[in-house]
Amino acid sequence: MQAFIHPALAKLFDGIKSFQHRFYELNPGNMKDLVEHGQHPRILLIACSDSRVDPALIMDAAPGDLYVLRNFANLVPPYYLEGKYDSARSAIEYAVRDLAVEHIVILGHAHCNGIHTLLGTLSGQKARSDFIGDWVSIAMDGCYRYVVDQLDGVEADNGVLVREADVENLCMHPHLVERAVIRGSLDNLCSYPWIRERLDAGSLSLHGWWFDLETGDLWATNEDNSAFLPVIE
Repeated sequence: MQAFIHPALAKLFDGIKSFQHRFYELNPGNMKDLVEHGQHPRILLIACSDSRVDPALIMDAAPGDLYVLRNFANLVPPYYLEGKYDSARSAIEYAVRDLAVEHIVILGHAHCNGIHTLLGTLSGQKARSDFIGDWVSIAMDGCYRYVVDQLDGVEADNGVLVREADVENLCMHPHLVERAVIRGSLDNLCSYPWIRERLDAGSLSLHGWWFDLETGDLWATNEDNSAFLPVIE
């Protein structure tokens, strides 16, 4: 007797069949190697849970290429944070200490609902949630630390240079907030002692990426993660 498949899930089952055909029938060697010898990804990619920004789809990654952590607003909590249970820090620790990845990429994106929630909180709107408000508060430091530098020199409608990251200005430039939050999470990664050790040893690199949903363009931080530059011309 065949299992009932809800129409909303039928496309996913078709996708599994396609995956089986590509990676088990046409190219079985790669999956066999991953099963027998384990995974050895060189990249930990920390991305948003947003359904529009799937890292494997965007980057055409194959099984074994990426170790992926996805959460609301692609945030990295600092090392010293209250709470015994934390899937984000657990995944980061496993990727760095056990898998010995060589690169950590934080992938943010335009029109991020998590950043929208953060801006709403800064505007005085109380989040109607049990967990989201506390989670996005992780982004506060990065938002205020970096968005001032990015807004500095941007002309407002009245011709006056914007030099204060007040809430109104933040809401007018959400893409700058999204990028600032990425840089804040990069700073938080540096608070992990075993990440700091590998950074100092030169065996690990950190990267911030921002994906533009409207155009498909990718922006990446420069060598010292101080600015975002377009990657694809």
